[in-house]
Amino acid sequence: MKILDFENQRIPLETWIQDGIDWLVYNYREVFQMVKKPLEALLDSFVWIFTALPPIVTILVITIFAWRAAGKRIATFTLGSMLMCGFLGMWEQTMITLAMVLSAVLICALIGIPLGVMAGRSDRFEMILRPFLDVMQTTPPFVYLVPVVMLFSIGTVSGIIATIVFALPPVVRLTSLGIRHVDVELIEAALTFGSTPMQVLRRVQLPLALPSIMAGLNQTIMMALSMVVIAALIGAGGLGEPVVQGLNTLDIGLAAVGGICIVMMAMVLDRVTQGLASTSRK
Repeated sequence: MKILDFENQRIPLETWIQDGIDWLVYNYREVFQMVKKPLEALLDSFVWIFTALPPIVTILVITIFAWRAAGKRIATFTLGSMLMCGFLGMWEQTMITLAMVLSAVLICALIGIPLGVMAGRSDRFEMILRPFLDVMQTTPPFVYLVPVVMLFSIGTVSGIIATIVFALPPVVRLTSLGIRHVDVELIEAALTFGSTPMQVLRRVQLPLALPSIMAGLNQTIMMALSMVVIAALIGAGGLGEPVVQGLNTLDIGLAAVGGICIVMMAMVLDRVTQGLASTSRK
């Protein structure tokens, strides 16, 4: 008898996972559809904002925001990038991608910053949270696309949910890091002058940790944008759609145009968020 007979002595983990997902789909599919509705409403709101106005107005608004956040040079680059995406025939897909990224990043910020604050103030909570962040950050996206599709069906909202799972860890980790790196003497001084723990958090720790938090949001935006092509595989649309179509039909030109627009969008969002982080640091 073999001691390690891997062919006959197997742990049926894949069966257990499949049975668990099937049980969730059978018993709680309506709950997951209810979770889907607010995300769908948020996405539709962003898409409406970016597409209801004429493209020139949207481009000017985005350019002015980039100018106020990061300066004239980045504003000029933003203007050129938006015009290029439009002239390449990818304006609608660009706006859908921007709406998807902003929706995912907003949810990540609402969830990740409070979790990061709690992890930064509690060693025990940080120890409990760390394995979950490791799993979310290291699991290949294709692995959890299947349960996401089974629970939420295909579509743009499923792509946003997969993006949130993939892009959440950086903002949590860097928020926790920023809170932990606040000088202890400043905290003790605030407590000495009668500040409550909540006042210390609001007036001392969060302002001093803001550059680290902004760096976490920057990384979250980049990771969210990297999910665009993968999310298009489950019907998310946006700039990932022409890339997937080009892959399926071996249309190199179509895939290249989608890829160029994704790169431009990534560079614009990266520079603008870095400008916001620099402003917060000052």
